[in-house]
Amino acid sequence: MFGAMERPDFTLPDDVEALKAFALAMAQKAGVLEAEVANLKVENALAEARLQDLTHIHADAEERIKNLTSILKIFSRARFGRKSEKLRHIALTDEQQAELFDDIATGIAELETLVKKAGSGDKPKRAPRPRKAFPAHLERIEQTIEPKALPEHEGKTKVLIRVETSERLDVVRAKFRVMVTHRPIYAFKGEDGVIQAPAPPHIIEGGIPTEALLAQVAVSKYADGLPLYRQEAIYARDKVEISRGLMAQWMGAVGFELMIISDYILDQIKQAERIFADETTLPTLTPGTGKARKCYLWAYARDDRPFGGSGPILVAFRFEDSRAGDCVADHLDGYNGIVQVDGYNGYNSIAPKGAANSGAVLAGCWAHLRRKFYDLHVSDALPVATATVEMMKALWQVEDDIRGRAPELRAKARQQNSAKVVADLFKLWETTLPRISGKSKLAVAIRYALKRREGFEVFLHNGLAE
Repeated sequence: MFGAMERPDFTLPDDVEALKAFALAMAQKAGVLEAEVANLKVENALAEARLQDLTHIHADAEERIKNLTSILKIFSRARFGRKSEKLRHIALTDEQQAELFDDIATGIAELETLVKKAGSGDKPKRAPRPRKAFPAHLERIEQTIEPKALPEHEGKTKVLIRVETSERLDVVRAKFRVMVTHRPIYAFKGEDGVIQAPAPPHIIEGGIPTEALLAQVAVSKYADGLPLYRQEAIYARDKVEISRGLMAQWMGAVGFELMIISDYILDQIKQAERIFADETTLPTLTPGTGKARKCYLWAYARDDRPFGGSGPILVAFRFEDSRAGDCVADHLDGYNGIVQVDGYNGYNSIAPKGAANSGAVLAGCWAHLRRKFYDLHVSDALPVATATVEMMKALWQVEDDIRGRAPELRAKARQQNSAKVVADLFKLWETTLPRISGKSKLAVAIRYALKRREGFEVFLHNGLAE
């Protein structure tokens, strides 16, 4: 019956009923096998479809990553590139551009994670890139994870080979707490009167905030740009209800107290022999109108390190509605040292002409002057502008060599190396000005320099100036 086939390794029953049961069992078993084969075919088809989907996802994600990276580079040039490279048609504020950068970078990271998860598990792992160490002052929470003790390890002695150590950055979220202060009142037996420790002083007398909470609100608002209404919502998540109006009152009291420190810092700055001064616009909301007006933030800085000084490094700010020279005259009232400034005429109020032994000495800023010629050198390739920029290189080389040295040595080195360069520059500008259009940008830059020549030459004979 089986011919060349091998006999099966089982014995058929002789009994008819047993043979029927055996046949029935075999048929049932065959049905199960067919069902299992069918299930395997379905699973295989699903796996193939999933593989195709993953391949499609991988390709699509790679293309999206490529596009997003390209957009990120374009906006990077628009935000940080040279003025000639910036995209003038993109009318975004710095904050909007920063948010756009974050969104694009987040999208790229999400897609890269998708590609990584969708990829096969047998891909070689990329060698870990060196990571910058965390600051040493951060608290370290040590934990050691020991391997599990398995039955086959019983009776064996473990020998430590090495310890693999990794660090991750953790954070403990800021939390509110209530400071409860008890001040017992005592009396003495048989004596009149009571005694009690005085209440500690607070910035907000009788108020609920500690000085730490006031600092938190102030830093969040003024350093981190977090408005009070947002802080109100953040604190509400902890069921702490502090209205923005109340926080505004707190900030007013804090500002009043900080004026003492602010005045002290400006006074210390005015003790320096040389200071820096500058001002910038500061759009300010007008209460009740919803509109912003142009105000100004005046800045005064002290840094004695360039001439070997050891004085404190300080900066003070003053808010004003105006850019008038009266503002700086009020801020620097009584100062007779050197003030490093740009070409704004408002600073002339602290250096009156013809006033003997009174007033400050204005030292011109060569960086501002160089910028005017550099822009013309880059955009219009004007030979005079290019020559100016090339000649100025020697001035910066001298400054690199003498930075941090004593004022006398700085002045001597400048007389030996910089004075001739400065003379040649002014000679170039004086001979060029009559030969060009008086309305050209080059003429404007040259007149800017010639008009302020006295201030630009201060650094040649005074080592305190930059």
